Amino acid sequence: QVKVVESGGGLGHPGGSLRLSCEASGQTMRFFYMAWYRQTPGKERELVARIYPTSGNTEYADSVKGRFTISKDSGKNTVHLQMNNLKVEDSAVYICHARTTNDYWGQGTQVTVSA
Repeated sequence: QVKVVESGGGLGHPGGSLRLSCEASGQTMRFFYMAWYRQTPGKERELVARIYPTSGNTEYADSVKGRFTISKDSGKNTVHLQMNNLKVEDSAVYICHARTTNDYWGQGTQVTVSA
């Protein structure tokens, strides 16, 4: 049974930083990719960043390029999302996604950016 657990959300301030972490356990195969999505009420879930463990390649939404960085711990199914220069519009529930031939989702962690 694969379990995906996020941590690190909370309150941030405009221009500040937060770091999210996601651990996927119970999987012996390597994930094709791991990713962060975010969702706000009334809007569709948005891909924020994705990392491919084998190649190390990363992808980012245009809205976070240059501000957010996704990384993965070597040898572990743990990814981090370093969020710098936060904006109010970054407020959302951030949800971790891990994919093999199946999709695995975490419960999400709330990020609120407010002055």
